[in-house]
Amino acid sequence: MAPWLWVLDSAAVVLIVVLLYGITLVLRRRLLSRHGGTFELSVRTGAGDAGRGWVLGLGRYDGGRLEWFRIFSLLPAAKRTWDRDDLSYRSSRPPEGDERLTLYDGHLVVICDSPGGEVQMAMASEALTGLQAWLEAGPPGAQWPSAR
Repeated sequence: MAPWLWVLDSAAVVLIVVLLYGITLVLRRRLLSRHGGTFELSVRTGAGDAGRGWVLGLGRYDGGRLEWFRIFSLLPAAKRTWDRDDLSYRSSRPPEGDERLTLYDGHLVVICDSPGGEVQMAMASEALTGLQAWLEAGPPGAQWPSAR
């Protein structure tokens, strides 16, 4: 086999793999949004410099849980989940420094508290309004300790 045919065959295989990956990502996103809307939600996975540790993803509310899916993952399962009862909103701020380059344009950095520590997320202001409403929409008395 001539070397240029081997190169051509290799390029075709790489192109097919890239196309299949892209199609699979589109289908996955459609499946995730099938049971309700998804929204762009980035999560800071590591503590370090201000612009580092951010991973782009999708958020979805599933009853009393907020699910987070990595944007470029093929796995159908959520990478992280937070229960409504365990998550509380602390503050929000505009992205600073390198965060402006890392995050989606127009997103705010949202800081929440959870039993596992501080959670930093980035989302659009409309999604922040939805998060605050979702956090407040728990069942009546769910935030109160039960009397024993």
